[in-house]
Amino acid sequence: MTDIQPLQTLIVEDFGAYVGKRSERLRVTVKGELKAEAPLLYLRQVIVRARGVSLSSDAILACAERGIALHFVSGVGLSPGASLYTTGLTGTVLTRRAQLLAYTDHRALRVAGAIAAAKIGNQAGLLRYHARSRKSTAPKLAHALRLLADEVLDHQAELDELLARMLTGQDALQADDAPNAHPPHDGKRYPIDRARNALLSIEGRAAQKYWAGVKLLLPAELGWEGRRARHAADPFNSALNYGYAILARHVEQALLLAGLDPFAGFLHADRPGKPSLTLDLIEEFRQAVVDRVVIGMMGKGMSLGMGAEGLLDDVARRAIAERVIARLEESAERYAGKRRTLREIVQMQARQLAAHLRGDRPAYLAFAAKW
Repeated sequence: MTDIQPLQTLIVEDFGAYVGKRSERLRVTVKGELKAEAPLLYLRQVIVRARGVSLSSDAILACAERGIALHFVSGVGLSPGASLYTTGLTGTVLTRRAQLLAYTDHRALRVAGAIAAAKIGNQAGLLRYHARSRKSTAPKLAHALRLLADEVLDHQAELDELLARMLTGQDALQADDAPNAHPPHDGKRYPIDRARNALLSIEGRAAQKYWAGVKLLLPAELGWEGRRARHAADPFNSALNYGYAILARHVEQALLLAGLDPFAGFLHADRPGKPSLTLDLIEEFRQAVVDRVVIGMMGKGMSLGMGAEGLLDDVARRAIAERVIARLEESAERYAGKRRTLREIVQMQARQLAAHLRGDRPAYLAFAAKW
């Protein structure tokens, strides 16, 4: 069902829908029947997640003129998917030049390390958040969650040690030169290339502890066997993947608005068609925006239906989209001394990253949620 979310997001979910413009509104119709109308003045984005949808050139131009992003989401992950933005957002030469040059020095390593550390901290924070809420009702579970949170944080200390060694040159020829290391970037091996495997290894081991804790929070009858990012065919993993896909569109838009290239990342290696910087920045927000929401849905016994093709059905996708978008738009997180929505924080983090890469800020401070 096509609908308008509270944050002025128009989600088009009807097969064969037509999106046109009438006066100052977008109109969605199916076989001539009006499904939704959205004033352009208040719209921030349009998400198309159905097949067979067509858009008029007037609607596309109206969105471009007002900075409204058009996202096309497959519903199963970050790709395949596409987004349309006004070309005016891409005219940020100084920022993009600085972003590309940062890959060759220690800025890339520091940014990647800050993001990985924030992700680990947020994973531990979410486990502790759930432990507090079960302190009286399920003390054994709360204790187990706290222990796993501590184990997750142990890896943050390991990360700090690695960064200290790399940044002082003590590990100039570290194990990242192993045969399975990522191929040199542009024929050269920069600091981030030498550190990436070790960074991802630490992050991966922390994630194992984190998902072990998440499993304790899920209903036993769900029979969850573990985290699967690709080819997931169970409701929980599919819900996470769909939520991350929605979050990724917000992150990508924030990066573009900040003048950054979503495909030139640091923690994630370059690949053709891979939005590496989007994948980098999304790491700071997975727990606060998506994991907390989906775990909560499961904890309340919500049933997420799966279709015949092993994908979430329309009702489940709609429920996830509503809650993830509401979390982005309606949350009130303490950030830089004020209460802000997570959507605002995503944008501010992107701008902070751009400022750091240009040399306008001495360091990049990754987002650490207040649990």
